Amino acid sequence: MAEKRFPSPFEVKDIPGTEGWRKMYPYYYVFSEDRKEYEESQFWFWDAMHHPDPMLPFDCITAESWWVALSQNTSRIFAIPPALGIAHRIVNGYTYISAHAPAPELIPERVKYFEKRVGFYYEKWESLYAQWEKKMRGLIDDLKAIEIPELPMYEPDHVVFKGLGYSSAYTLLEAYDTLILNMYKAWQYHFEFLNLVYLAYLTFFGFCKEAFPDIGDQTIAKMVSGADVIMFRPEEEIGKLARLAVDLGLAGVFKKGLDADKTVEGLKQTSAGRDWLDALDKAKDPWFYVSTGTGFYHTHIGWIDDLNIPFDHIRTYIPKVEKGESITRPLAEINAERERIVAEYEELLPTEEDKKKFKELHTIVRRTYPYAENHLFYVEHWHHTIWWNKIRELGQLLVNHGFLEDKEDIFYFHRFDIPPMLYDLVTAWAVGPGVPARGPKYWSKEVKWRKEIFKKFRAWAPPPALGPTPDVVTEPFTIMLWGVTTDTVKQWLAPAGQPEKLNELRGMPASPGVAEGKARVILEISELGTVQQGEILVCPITSPSWAPLFTKIKAVVTDIGGMTCHAAIVSREYRLPAVVGTGYATKAIKTGDKLKVNADEGVVYIER
Repeated sequence: MAEKRFPSPFEVKDIPGTEGWRKMYPYYYVFSEDRKEYEESQFWFWDAMHHPDPMLPFDCITAESWWVALSQNTSRIFAIPPALGIAHRIVNGYTYISAHAPAPELIPERVKYFEKRVGFYYEKWESLYAQWEKKMRGLIDDLKAIEIPELPMYEPDHVVFKGLGYSSAYTLLEAYDTLILNMYKAWQYHFEFLNLVYLAYLTFFGFCKEAFPDIGDQTIAKMVSGADVIMFRPEEEIGKLARLAVDLGLAGVFKKGLDADKTVEGLKQTSAGRDWLDALDKAKDPWFYVSTGTGFYHTHIGWIDDLNIPFDHIRTYIPKVEKGESITRPLAEINAERERIVAEYEELLPTEEDKKKFKELHTIVRRTYPYAENHLFYVEHWHHTIWWNKIRELGQLLVNHGFLEDKEDIFYFHRFDIPPMLYDLVTAWAVGPGVPARGPKYWSKEVKWRKEIFKKFRAWAPPPALGPTPDVVTEPFTIMLWGVTTDTVKQWLAPAGQPEKLNELRGMPASPGVAEGKARVILEISELGTVQQGEILVCPITSPSWAPLFTKIKAVVTDIGGMTCHAAIVSREYRLPAVVGTGYATKAIKTGDKLKVNADEGVVYIER
């Protein structure tokens, strides 16, 4: 019997009708004969957590930016001894990644850099983090200030009378370059701290596992819960607005179930309604710059762009407020439980030296852990929501000049495709009125071809992994963030032939507890409004904009993710049972199925 294995990247066939798709991506982003020996030797897995859908070429900027930023901080800046960076490749539009480890002989020299540099960051964390927030706010301000100029019939007088010396054509090219560099820098900042947060957690986790062999993963997670993070602030603002609506006697306006525009019009008719709208305006910037997804795709629009989303959350909260029910995290209980558990385990340690080490590691992880969620708001949500809209402005300019039919078509092109497009535009403009650019005739056919390819990409089922099967998965970030473990790989090798017939699923027990209830399977953000009180949420992965649901549901089950994914962190903060990384939950479970989620053991029982 042949040994089970994943296909080689070079065995994956092109989807019929997509021949030539590789030209949509840079040469370095696809598997190639030039690096075949290396690429065939690596284990690659589909990054369905961050990139579950095929990546339109422009959207690749988020993946490519974190490819460099994560890797350089692990490999070159902090020299984390057991880990290097994470390589990327695109296969039929989907992102595959491969974690790398250093050669054993390099580890001793890496330790010297690591101890000095990581120690500095842990020691100076508060001041460095304050500096980081200032840098990110400054970068967002810079982003807001970037203007996409129109190309006028004649340049305005100030170009001459101020001796400006350059035209709107130059300003346009500069604006595009500045936008791209702004995104790169956002991701450079994104990973300045993040790997150190995971490292602090992993170090504390490892100490606890060695000191207390029988301790559960969730118990360790409880020791760092109760985080004061700004990623919860948008949800808190929703709660405040729901309470204010009730206090001002406006609950009935929301209960009509009208869309956001009509609700706003209704609120404008009364003094109380106008007061509520003033409060809304104060909350929106920046707290409604929350993406409806991970922020990695241009399609993940923000609350600020579609008020129907936050208004639906407010509508959900209003009945709870009227009944006097809590709509906030039980922070006091979480903190009390954390302190009790920490004290009990510290007392079990046999020596003062062990107790000192335990306190030191716990202090570091508690100090750093909020960043695991805080950076999400600044980068993937606040920054990205603005950035994607700036690119839409550029798309509209290209529509205005006949290069594209729809501003959204710009996302079918890689960022490296845009400079020649813009240069074609500005050269024709510079020569004079009536001089045609080539773009209007050239790019429309290209867009049509690319759209057809992506229809086929979306219908394809990507294999979970490629390349040689690892005997054991040891890379720490792969396990803690993505939830890819040795058991996960075994599941991938022996997938359930008919997952819809499974009666039991196993995953990572990410937040403890046991819950029973009816399943609600959610695959798209547009379906969130269907979730009913007391249901169990079943989804591929959660995102921060889903946070208001956590006051409504009994438990969470996801296809993907590890102990430090968003679903795991938020579930612990709301004291909800969560089993993540099941692999097949959204295929095995149907809405309405009765579930028992045993998140103490990582098992989901399905009653059909």
